[in-house]
Amino acid sequence: MSAVMITRKITRKWEKLPGKNTFCCDGRVMMARQKGVFYLTLFLIVGTCSLFFAFECPYLAVHLSPAIPVFAVLLFVFVMAMLLRTSFSDPGVLPRALPEEANFIEMEIEAANGNVLAGQRPPPRIKNVQINNQIVKLKYCYTCKIFRPPRASHCSICDNCVDRFDHHCPWVGNCVGKRNYRYFYLFTLSLSLLTIYIFAFDIVHVVLRSVDSGFVNTLKETPGTVLEVLVCFFTLWSVVGLTGFHTYLISLNQTTNEDIKGSWSGKNRVQNPYSHKNIIKNCCEVLCGPTYPSVLDRRGLMLEDSCSSAPSNDATTVPVNKSSNPATQTTVRKSSAPLIPNEHTPDEAKPSIGSGTQKSSSSPKEEKPSSPISPNTVAPAVIKESTH
Repeated sequence: MSAVMITRKITRKWEKLPGKNTFCCDGRVMMARQKGVFYLTLFLIVGTCSLFFAFECPYLAVHLSPAIPVFAVLLFVFVMAMLLRTSFSDPGVLPRALPEEANFIEMEIEAANGNVLAGQRPPPRIKNVQINNQIVKLKYCYTCKIFRPPRASHCSICDNCVDRFDHHCPWVGNCVGKRNYRYFYLFTLSLSLLTIYIFAFDIVHVVLRSVDSGFVNTLKETPGTVLEVLVCFFTLWSVVGLTGFHTYLISLNQTTNEDIKGSWSGKNRVQNPYSHKNIIKNCCEVLCGPTYPSVLDRRGLMLEDSCSSAPSNDATTVPVNKSSNPATQTTVRKSSAPLIPNEHTPDEAKPSIGSGTQKSSSSPKEEKPSSPISPNTVAPAVIKESTH
């Protein structure tokens, strides 16, 4: 005979969160699983700045001004801070519905749609809300089992619904949404300034040294300068163009997702209900608005039950890790004992739920199984805990 030992393990909620995200530092860092391009971004920024500090800064600090490398260091630190802040933060992931909530929503949808005849497609799952005298449709997410809030969308790469979803950026290794959009914009803006700064002073360095040594000799003496110029030249157009595009979106209080879908510029010419019709107000709302807390509770605690079998010759009662309430326990009984007490069982031998550690007794007339019972084939009957 064997008994099942039920133990409880305390875990963090981020360990059981659905979706395709990775967590580090005990849930404090949240990123997408695909981080290869993010490492490339780090390599390009750190590598280019390292070459600039090694080859150009010593010469420029002596012949022009020592403020040049100081400002470059400050700009580099700000770029890295904004990049890591964007990459390691929760972009605004919305929690999925619990089974009870999902069943309740399904019941509401069925009651609203009525009976759909066989072969007919059911109507779309949409709710209409009014925002600034404008009707906005809330779409149902079949993966998260929720009606998504306005401007939210489901990211197919991270497999999560993100509030005020802008886009998934592989260069930062994370989604860009409600909680990290301003940091993403500051990253692109500061990276554009850093790229222009390094590219401009690379040219100045080459020109100053060419006066004394010649252009060819200067390139031979500073091979890192050529590599910096090439990297900055090809990076400049994309980074500056991306910054300009997001500046345009911020001035209209739009997202990349809304701009691509044409949500507010379609055939119906629907007005954007989130725009204040003022560039300054739109910029202030996006860049200077309040910082929204995460709704995931990644580092919250949860209890996880685990079972392990242990040999036993008699009915065994194993309490779960005792909580503050001593009446909250789990009782494990022998598999041959009936789920309902036998009528021939004495009253004092009947088990009572919610009492302390108990022993299960059976009538001496109780028949034993004719064949040996394997612990792997028959699971013991478990009476679920009752919480007082």
